[in-house]
Amino acid sequence: MKKLIALFMLSGILLSPVISKAQDADQDSAENDTTEIVEAVEADTAPVIVDDEIIEEDKGFHQVIKEKFIEGGTTFMSPVLICLILGLAVSLERIVTLNLSTTNTKKLLAKVEEALEQGGIEAAKDVTKSTKGPVASIFTQGLMRYSEGIEMVEKSIIAYGSVEMGRLEKGLVWISLFISLAPMLGFMGTVIGMISAFDAIEAAGDISPSLVAGGIKVALLTTVAGLIVAIILQLFYNYCVSKIDSLVNDMEDASISLVDILVKHKLTK
Repeated sequence: MKKLIALFMLSGILLSPVISKAQDADQDSAENDTTEIVEAVEADTAPVIVDDEIIEEDKGFHQVIKEKFIEGGTTFMSPVLICLILGLAVSLERIVTLNLSTTNTKKLLAKVEEALEQGGIEAAKDVTKSTKGPVASIFTQGLMRYSEGIEMVEKSIIAYGSVEMGRLEKGLVWISLFISLAPMLGFMGTVIGMISAFDAIEAAGDISPSLVAGGIKVALLTTVAGLIVAIILQLFYNYCVSKIDSLVNDMEDASISLVDILVKHKLTK
């Protein structure tokens, strides 16, 4: 028994350096793994540097517009922005009004003809008065002159058609004004920006790109802003004009049809 105990103790003494070396190796490998993980995380989170400059994220569209507005100078960019806001307000008001003025002329003519057959002129007047739009208003004016003859009906329709056409075109002159005014303000900013650039050259006595870049940049930004506003408002203006032309054509066609219906009704009385 004593010999076995002595053998165990001797084997423990011999194996202890090996075990300690294995533990040290395990600790070193664990530390190396931890170091690699930390380095990998830092590499993922660190910003990318190219030519000693940090690459920034792409800016949003509204942020770019805001920066360009400030760079262009509020003195000249603000009037251009006001032209855009007022022009859009008038354009939207006209678009809504013109769309509400659209009438189904075929349906209205059918109702008027039916009312004439069943209740006469007064019933037809009630139909036109209860219908919204310039076409119904023209019909009302024509029916009110029915007792004076077909010729007076035609004259009344023509005269009141001109009045309704003027109402439809109301506000277009303001859109046209802003279309012309916005580029003018932009060009004025261009001229003043170029004058500032030449003043800087005269004061410095030397032509340097960095010296005149600021004035030229202001000039170009105000010009671009004015042209963009004019383009946007021109699209709305053309839409309004085309809508008015369509309504006027409907008014003329419907007026001719109304006169034909009144002549037919008078002959069948």
